[in-house]
Amino acid sequence: DADVFIGSLIFVQELAEKVVEVVQPLRDNLDAVLIFPSMPEVMRLNKVGQFTMKNLGQSKSVVADFMKKKKQEDGSSFEEGMLKLLRTLPKVLKFLPSDKAADARTFMMSFQYWLGGAPENLESMLIMLGQDYVPQVVDNMKGKEKVEAVDPVLLPDKAIWHPVAPSIVFENNVDYFKWYNTEFCPDAGIDAKTAPTIGLILQKSHINTKDDTHYVSLIAELESRGSRVVPIYSGGLDFSGPIEDYFYDPAGRPIVDTIVNLTGFALVGGPASQDHAKASKVLKRLNKPYMCAVPLVFQSFEEWQSSELGLHPVQVALQVSLPEIDGAIEPIIFAGREGATGRSVPLADRVNLLADRALKWANLGTKPKVDKKIAITIFSFPPDKGNVGTAAYLDVFDSIKAVLGQLKSEGYDIGDAPLNKEAIMESVLNDPEAKIASPELNVAYRMSTDEYYELTPYATDLEENWGPAPGNLNSDGQNLVVYGKEFGNVFIGVQPSFGYEGDPMRLLFAKSASPHHGFAAYYTYLEKIFQADAVLHFGTHGSLEFMPGKQVGMSGTCYPDRLIASLPSAYLYAANNPSEATIAKRRSYSATVSYLTPPAENAGLYKGLKELKELISSYQGLRENEARGPAIVNSIVSTAWTCNLDKDIKDLPALETYSAADDTPEHRDDIVGKVYAQIMQIESRLLPCGLHTVGVPPTAEEAVATLVNIAQLDRPEDKIESLPRVIAASIGRDINDIYRGNNAGVLDDVELSDKVTEAARASIRALVNQSTDSNGRVKEVKSVFDEFGSFFGGMLGQKKPYIQAIIDAGFPKVEEERLAPLITYLEFCLKQIVANNELGGIMELLNGQFLMPAPGGDPIRNPDVLPTGRNMHALDPSSIPTTAAVEVSASVVEKLLEKLKADNDGMFPESIAFTLWGTDNIKTYGESLAQVLALVGVRPVSDSLGRVNKVELIPLEELGRPRIDVVVSCSGVFRDLFINQMNLMDRGIKMAAEADEPLEMNFVRKHAIASAEELNVSL
Repeated sequence: DADVFIGSLIFVQELAEKVVEVVQPLRDNLDAVLIFPSMPEVMRLNKVGQFTMKNLGQSKSVVADFMKKKKQEDGSSFEEGMLKLLRTLPKVLKFLPSDKAADARTFMMSFQYWLGGAPENLESMLIMLGQDYVPQVVDNMKGKEKVEAVDPVLLPDKAIWHPVAPSIVFENNVDYFKWYNTEFCPDAGIDAKTAPTIGLILQKSHINTKDDTHYVSLIAELESRGSRVVPIYSGGLDFSGPIEDYFYDPAGRPIVDTIVNLTGFALVGGPASQDHAKASKVLKRLNKPYMCAVPLVFQSFEEWQSSELGLHPVQVALQVSLPEIDGAIEPIIFAGREGATGRSVPLADRVNLLADRALKWANLGTKPKVDKKIAITIFSFPPDKGNVGTAAYLDVFDSIKAVLGQLKSEGYDIGDAPLNKEAIMESVLNDPEAKIASPELNVAYRMSTDEYYELTPYATDLEENWGPAPGNLNSDGQNLVVYGKEFGNVFIGVQPSFGYEGDPMRLLFAKSASPHHGFAAYYTYLEKIFQADAVLHFGTHGSLEFMPGKQVGMSGTCYPDRLIASLPSAYLYAANNPSEATIAKRRSYSATVSYLTPPAENAGLYKGLKELKELISSYQGLRENEARGPAIVNSIVSTAWTCNLDKDIKDLPALETYSAADDTPEHRDDIVGKVYAQIMQIESRLLPCGLHTVGVPPTAEEAVATLVNIAQLDRPEDKIESLPRVIAASIGRDINDIYRGNNAGVLDDVELSDKVTEAARASIRALVNQSTDSNGRVKEVKSVFDEFGSFFGGMLGQKKPYIQAIIDAGFPKVEEERLAPLITYLEFCLKQIVANNELGGIMELLNGQFLMPAPGGDPIRNPDVLPTGRNMHALDPSSIPTTAAVEVSASVVEKLLEKLKADNDGMFPESIAFTLWGTDNIKTYGESLAQVLALVGVRPVSDSLGRVNKVELIPLEELGRPRIDVVVSCSGVFRDLFINQMNLMDRGIKMAAEADEPLEMNFVRKHAIASAEELNVSL
């Protein structure tokens, strides 16, 4: 029955599809359709008289290209210019005679009314639409004078707003502070000269519509604690301009001590299209902590409160994942929607927490360093192994030594802390072999049960699982015991164990589980007795972030929230583990600092395997010798059995019956080739070498190991070929064919694969040697393309060292030009590998500064992970699988099916089992997910904003093989981080099962029909 349809901000693909599905068939019958900023397919529904947007985003446009370019150059001023244009155009269109111009003017006026948001604006919009486009209203208006359209009542596009200011907004901060510091602060009891200042970022629409209770509540809480506030807004989705305009004084000095974004969206672009690089650059210039709090949008307060999941998955993607890529920390839910009215309401305990934490972060930037108290927390993980002071890939105590040294050099009081690894260990543990329950650990504090109950508000809630305090964990029978050691204003403490020593994982899965009293007492001690200004969690990983509670969007009853309370937390996390680092960021409100994992080196060979390789080398020289050759093959077979290689080589001849002398030379080569291939696979397997120490960059030799692995990968998206590919091409071979022959045990290809690998390693070593100093370290990367050196080298006929190394390895025809893009890339990677910012990153957080964001993951596959020492984030979950991941996966699936078909008498497998891990899919941008989709024969499809939200069936004619069924088990981390991708898989499987195709070409459908019959249900 509707006459007019109005929609706005429809940026979720599924919602966009539903809107189009419902409105499109009715569009011609509607009197007007008004869609304000949304996805292009929804915007194309617009209809106001003759004005439409039916070609939006579908054709090349010079104007659109120009606008896009201007937006890239300066998105903020571009957006401001567009808003001004929106106000000016209706005035110009008014004087154009055509009906189409009048209709376009109506649309733009309607947009202005909509942006204005106040009741009087919406009334004006409906009157204007009704009297011109709705037939019943038009008929009623006959013979009457039309209502003259009044100009929209609009606030400035950007300004400072305060709920009790005499003027609605201030368009510069000089006028704002003149009123705020001289009139408001004295009345509110705020000392304007010494008070911390919190910058707040607000949504203009809430101010327009006076739906601002949640903003007023936080402002009041901050001011009641003696803080000043600067609440700013923007009419568009780019907040970088208002930040530059309002958060600096006239001399260009930052005014604010912490920024809290209350929109819940990315700083530049909101939910639509983001510019994370610009956002982080603007935030780094300001260099203050940046928090992004979350208002509930897709669920009511009651739904969130009762949900074990917590925040709705769509909201996690838009309002947690995207701000994290800007460098945001602490996704604290501070407001919800009232079910009956839809208006925003503050969540009192969350607003209190947000105010406390914002001020604690501000305090880190203003408090004198000599007075600041820092708590370093070390772990014992796995929880029942007695591993005190361990972390993944990290030399914990050597790293603590480096951090203590840095703290001292920057003016922190570290008392009499020893700057010696063994002495630090001794002071904390007293016994380097200490078990977590051992009385030998140094006791820093004994907390009486009275003090514990008084200072820990949730202590009685733990009694259901642990009985009354003190219990028998971290207890001496009378008191709760905190293990660790104080050095001046630095405390090095041992985080208590999970508690369930016999079943340590119970805490992760049992709904009623809770931390024990000793664990709670530890964090109570840090916050209320030691009174730490910040806690540094040291290494991957502890137990805090895995405590029971919601997955994302903590409530006041979730244990990570209760434990960390108002303490700012910095968390050292291994760069290759972004999935668990993300859990720490979201559940324990930690700003993560990535540290480098040790370089991966080839595993090498030992004992019998080494002997086996030597036998194969002997055979290569004596294979034509009819006496010695067969004897060596017999020894190879015997040693292979001794080394248990029969488990890996299916057709290894039987030891008792085989005689090489009776065999053909071709079959002997075949046997030796297969053994050699297996040996090479074992030898080249990558293993991490040693432990990393924070603040110590890799040696040149370690850098070589990492670069060799980086150089092995083709990077088609950057037009970079792998080093092995270019080397193989110089002898007319495709590296994939060589690898295929190597895997099949073809002796010549196994040898050639080894030769190519060695040539690549020699080339990389030559490249790194150019920049290596006398201590075996790379301080400054010298480019091989240095013009001066290249000129004289060329005159003397010298080859560049990295080329000469390949020639010396037996590949004289390698093309230098073809290698140039790779070498440039490797030089960039070398700079990233040896850059040293880990100590700097830790200190930036402890000094209350903004730490630049960086992706986590595998530095070999994605060198953007380097340099470490930055605030690690996962990826935008709506961006995977990427196009590159889909291409790689198609190739992997093809090879997998080729191998399985060969092993199965030419028959395709009907089903394949998969395990999907969170970390792996972050590292590879969704490659294993893409493999699942490729096997089923569906392809991911990006929407108009580049987000992967749909799948489509690949026709069987194009696929050229049957659809393979998949059995997928997902890790909990994958399930929680990639809920959208779970839906993609679900949709893809259903599409395949429902496709009307022959069962012999669609095993998904075949098995689905069988299951439906078995369960007596319809497909």
